Amino acid sequence: MTNTTKIATLAGDGEFTAYRATPAGTPKAAIVVIQEIFGVNAGIRRKCDTLAEAGYLAIAPDLFWRLEPGIELDPDIKPEMDRALGLMGQFDQDKGIADIEASIRAVRSELGDDAKVGVVGYCLGGRLAFMTAARTDVDASVGYYGVGIDGLLGEKHAIAHPVLLHVPEEDHFVDKDAQSAMHAGLDDHPKVTIYDYAGEDHGFATEFGERRSDASAKLADERTAKFFAENLG
Repeated sequence: MTNTTKIATLAGDGEFTAYRATPAGTPKAAIVVIQEIFGVNAGIRRKCDTLAEAGYLAIAPDLFWRLEPGIELDPDIKPEMDRALGLMGQFDQDKGIADIEASIRAVRSELGDDAKVGVVGYCLGGRLAFMTAARTDVDASVGYYGVGIDGLLGEKHAIAHPVLLHVPEEDHFVDKDAQSAMHAGLDDHPKVTIYDYAGEDHGFATEFGERRSDASAKLADERTAKFFAENLG
């Protein structure tokens, strides 16, 4: 079952919507799906639906609500891609993390205080997933092609729960030096696992569109499913 729910901000200055996919039975855990720069579009909603089919309560908060609620963009359409890049430049990431934390608290309170909650994010969401791991009590975090994680390594000491990162080696937003810095800074971290994907570019695991690379997307998603099964139950 799918619907839209509303979540109050932690600061009490408003509320935002989140797409919600509920499993048929009792949820075994909850997962917050963190959007790309394209909003909570059909691909992100499909990610939630797939997680619900696997038994998780999945929600995708609208993190761009302060800029414009309900944004849905298609990266294969150039004007929409250009708009998405502009929104990225306007987005307040610290407030985004606060909204993700509010989402984590909302689903945890619904399922019970001892319920486990994970996050999975893509593109901008991959970066935010890493930040969430360092700044909240989330139980497990997965980031796909997160941008700028090499600039966040100063926060790695705060990561207390498992993190999985999927890194395409030909990511045109994350160059080889940035990838090397990620490995140098995180390979010895006891909570962090990094998988590299040779020949793949940014967005390879998208559900729809030209960016998808099916074999690598399926491999990454299988690794994510195993990671969540091990760390969320």
